[in-house]
Amino acid sequence: MFHNTRKDSGTAVLTALFLKYQTTMRDFRQEIIAKIAALPQIREAGLTETDVSEIVEIPADPALGDYAFPCFRLAKALRSAPQAIAAELAALLSSAAPLTDGPTPPELSAAATGPYVNFRIDPAALAETLIRSVYGEKDRFGSSGPGAGRTVLVEYSSPNIAKPFHIGHIRSTVIGAAIANILAFLGYEVERINHLGDYGTQFGKLIVAYRRFGSREEVERAPIATLLKYYVDFHTQAEQDPSLEEEARAAFAALERGEPEERALWEWFREESLKEFTLVYDMLGITFDSYAGESFYSDKMKRVTDELEAAGLLENSQGAQIVDLEAYGLGKALIRKSDGSTLYITRDVAAAIYRKEHYGFYKNIYVVASQQELHFRQWIKIIELMGYGWAQDCIHVPFGLVRLKDGAMSTRTGNVVLLEDVLRNAIEKTKAIIEEKGVLTDGTEEAAAQIGIGAVVFQELHNNRIKDYVFDWDKALNFDGETGPYVQYSHARAASVLRKAQEAGLNPDALDPARRKIDFQALSGDAAAALVKLLYQLPAQVREAGERYEPSLLTRHLVDIAQAFSVFYHEERILTDDPAATDAKLALAWCARTCIANGLRLLGVAAPERM
Repeated sequence: MFHNTRKDSGTAVLTALFLKYQTTMRDFRQEIIAKIAALPQIREAGLTETDVSEIVEIPADPALGDYAFPCFRLAKALRSAPQAIAAELAALLSSAAPLTDGPTPPELSAAATGPYVNFRIDPAALAETLIRSVYGEKDRFGSSGPGAGRTVLVEYSSPNIAKPFHIGHIRSTVIGAAIANILAFLGYEVERINHLGDYGTQFGKLIVAYRRFGSREEVERAPIATLLKYYVDFHTQAEQDPSLEEEARAAFAALERGEPEERALWEWFREESLKEFTLVYDMLGITFDSYAGESFYSDKMKRVTDELEAAGLLENSQGAQIVDLEAYGLGKALIRKSDGSTLYITRDVAAAIYRKEHYGFYKNIYVVASQQELHFRQWIKIIELMGYGWAQDCIHVPFGLVRLKDGAMSTRTGNVVLLEDVLRNAIEKTKAIIEEKGVLTDGTEEAAAQIGIGAVVFQELHNNRIKDYVFDWDKALNFDGETGPYVQYSHARAASVLRKAQEAGLNPDALDPARRKIDFQALSGDAAAALVKLLYQLPAQVREAGERYEPSLLTRHLVDIAQAFSVFYHEERILTDDPAATDAKLALAWCARTCIANGLRLLGVAAPERM
């Protein structure tokens, strides 16, 4: 269970798979970029197509158009005001070089607004592009293949053995899982790693505490709660008797030497902890390919110290061994303590070397709190100094901390909120709401779990990952506003519309434009056009979320889609007396349901069919 497992997928197979699923949706943005880059004024200003791509943006005001090209960067080279340049470019694009050969009105049009050239896509053309693609790709819509043939490791969650799985762990767990899902959707071969905190001096403390005032019966009756109590009691007593700290260091040193008694206790603590961890992972629907924790690398650290010594990097300091990184503004990194025991940094260097040799990774990603920034900068620099050129491919993805209303959480004081309690409370609150409103007549338990857990996960992923935030029960379980339940409800509402259509003898699943003529002009109204635009942007949002390791980009986009679908649902009759209009609007509802479901799945949130 604790050894790495590797999926046997060849590069050729991956490449073929993602070429098959590579989105074929027409890229209007790229067409605009190519047309702009071909203009003589752009070449005269020395801009490349890549430069143009970086400049093209989406206007803050949708009324101005779908894309915009600001002309400020051209002013100096062309010796003209940006407003004049924009007018000249718009005229050239609209007349001498038509953007497309489409029907009237043109599929793409350009107009100057001050220093900007604004581009507008014909709503019917955009709707056709979107609906053809979603029906063609279904649950793969939004994916693409930039990662085909590349292995990416994502390390996340990584709780400490013998300590509670508390709300502070939720950030690494769900952010990491979402990043892994998104990267896999983008074609990468993703290895999900749970680097368990199953080694270190804290185990010396726990062993001492158990020997002094613990009992096997207590641990077996309530493992985590009891082990936490021992850990807290150790620190309380150590304040009065500092010799306990030295005793704990000696116990850990014995564990590192493989002494039978210490190792047996450590393995027992680990097994009991994993039972609780697995329960929470099952509730969240999260799995891992590897549970290789810190202990897995205990026999691989001598190689690290030998290589450091051979490279002349290892120095003695008061009986300990360090790597001096002062020249890089990173202080001194402690590699081995004076008692011979190792530290996190030694194990992380050993783990990175093992992973490169075992997986041959393209990127090695660590979803770990921002508090550990210096630690990551130190060991990555050490790997670089050891001569490993792939050091730059080890990426720390930091996130802010979770705090309670009354202060920071600490396992030393026992001031924690258990993650399992959060999830179970969310389920119970949701169940009460369902029963009170009589929303469902069956499937209440399953729906309560999907919606309640989804509410907690979605709120977590809606926050920008780098920001600290205060955990608030009321906010976490609030089902109004920009929340998971709101997005889930939009999915359920779209599913309800499609069910009603089927009851009326229609078949939304058969509205694939590749097999049936659709009147896309029926989707030119403001509400439909706004929804089409947001659905069309989903693949770009997924890709950006993957490139920036930022699930909140996708989470917030799903809120926008849900809000746009609500407006579409209320302002436009979907089931009308006009068969052609009904088909078009049902096809759009089908696409909305599919896109929301795809996005929620990447976030690790269920998409209920009924709410």
